[in-house]
Amino acid sequence: QVHLVESGGGLVQPGGSLRLSCVASGFPVDYYGIGWFRQAPGKEREGVSCISSSGGSVLYADSVSGRFTVSRDVAKNTVYLDMHNLGLEDAAVYYCAAEDIIGRHDCDTQSHSYDYWGQGTQVTVAS
Repeated sequence: QVHLVESGGGLVQPGGSLRLSCVASGFPVDYYGIGWFRQAPGKEREGVSCISSSGGSVLYADSVSGRFTVSRDVAKNTVYLDMHNLGLEDAAVYYCAAEDIIGRHDCDTQSHSYDYWGQGTQVTVAS
């Protein structure tokens, strides 16, 4: 059974950093593409980043490019999202999701591409 659990959220001051983790079970993270999404109150869910099943392709939303980095540890079956220089606009519930498509060499940040979702972790940015 596929299961995703996010952690690492919390309260951070503007300009601060956080590392989010997405621990996968029921499948190896190097078989599925993994995406990171966020949703702030009153806003639509936004695709933030993704990493392909091969790990060779990553993608970032323009709003986070240069500040966020996606990576993974296959041995730990975990995908990370390192977030730096956080601003008020980054406050949201962050979700990781898995795309059940073997053989895809790239990834995307479209919600409809993903089949499995975690429960989310809250990121709050406040001074």
